[in-house]
Amino acid sequence: MNRSNYESPLSSRYASEKMQYIFSADKKFSTWRRLWVALARAEMKLGLPVTQEQVNELEAHITDINYELAAKKEQELRHDVMAHIHTYGTQCPVAMPIIHLGATSCYVGDNTDIIIMREGLNLVKDKLVRVLSALAIFSDKYKSLPTLGFTHFQAAQLVTVGKRATLWMNELLQDLDEVEYRITTLKLLGCKGTTGTQASFLELFHGDHEKCKELDRHIAKEMGFEDTVPVSGQTYSRKVDAAVLATLSGIAQSACKFATDVRLLCHLKEVEEPFETKQIGSSAMPYKRNPMRCERICSLARYVIADAANPAYTAATQWFERTLDDSANKRISVPEAFLAVDAILNIYENVASSLVVHEKVIEKHILEELPFMASENIMMDMVRRGGDRQQIHERIRVHSQEAGRNVKEFGLTNNLIDLLAADPLFDLSSEELSAHMEPSRYIGRCPEQVTDYLNDYIRPVLEAHRSAFEEQTVELKV
Repeated sequence: MNRSNYESPLSSRYASEKMQYIFSADKKFSTWRRLWVALARAEMKLGLPVTQEQVNELEAHITDINYELAAKKEQELRHDVMAHIHTYGTQCPVAMPIIHLGATSCYVGDNTDIIIMREGLNLVKDKLVRVLSALAIFSDKYKSLPTLGFTHFQAAQLVTVGKRATLWMNELLQDLDEVEYRITTLKLLGCKGTTGTQASFLELFHGDHEKCKELDRHIAKEMGFEDTVPVSGQTYSRKVDAAVLATLSGIAQSACKFATDVRLLCHLKEVEEPFETKQIGSSAMPYKRNPMRCERICSLARYVIADAANPAYTAATQWFERTLDDSANKRISVPEAFLAVDAILNIYENVASSLVVHEKVIEKHILEELPFMASENIMMDMVRRGGDRQQIHERIRVHSQEAGRNVKEFGLTNNLIDLLAADPLFDLSSEELSAHMEPSRYIGRCPEQVTDYLNDYIRPVLEAHRSAFEEQTVELKV
């Protein structure tokens, strides 16, 4: 490591080695060479003066790239693609005359970008599935554990810990659908020429339009795609990049929502992210257990959400058949978004797999609020016994105000049930009133909703993506 130069924290601290490789120089330039091999092979099959010997020579040198020579050539030629053509040709002297025949720079540049984004999305897909699996285990375990629900971060009706986790999962499931859609709809640029007309190839094939189309089909098949874009300028539409990063932004949004909820629960001391034996929460306050992993998710998510604007602006400002103001921005915005989402999902899986639930604290908080929630059931019970609904409502309102004042002004416990028990209007025994204080009576269909959701939506997805579990859980770097 050269410690005198800047290095992206996404590489040194956050993203996995696998995602870093997908956006590495080795991956990029070896893919350029694979595309040149595919072009040469297709041209040979379609009758152009390309020999099997030349194709074999190109294939033999796909990965042994002389980066020093490439850098020297780029300094001399001021053109990265031409620099790599000359570098490749030095290793492949027999094939040198036919490398890049009929193509423009975007043949290797744009097609490689599509290939790399698809590989990145496939890795993201697997990580999404593993996060869903971790949350499914958590949700099932706590599907019946009552907890305070919150609207406006004010205590509302009870939910369960497991039901809340299904909300996190359902957003990730939407993200997974988006990722799979992107993967299945990505198309190669193919061989479209300098302005998308395939004029150079039409010339090479002596006016044979069918061979121009067949060339695209051959290359798409060799590179693992079903099709190429039907029409283009010199580049594929930059709306593709915008759509891909919008999908990544969606994942960041979902992860940030989860992490924010956990941070709030950590403040309430109800649920915490994992905290290791020797982990330090604060350099100044030894007792602190800061939710640093969830804070990191939120931090990286904010970056991805903002970064998604880059390709959107780029798509909006392209001129006619192409301009080059996309290049420098694209080199940064697309890889960094993938690396950041990769890091987010690494942390998400780590946290979701080891969430700590403090059941006694949850119960304490429920009991502080439950008398207010029980008041509606008590009112209905009284009406069934012949009471006047409006009169009962008013007396409960008055007693609730007093109980609320006791809690807020004097720091006392919620004594609403005691106040109701002492009121002659409420002809209920202490046992009958206490029965209304059972939390499980207020969670509705939460356990059943969790079971149905896991069985109907999550387990089929996990079963369909079993290959996602072949990779071991990523160890966090910091």
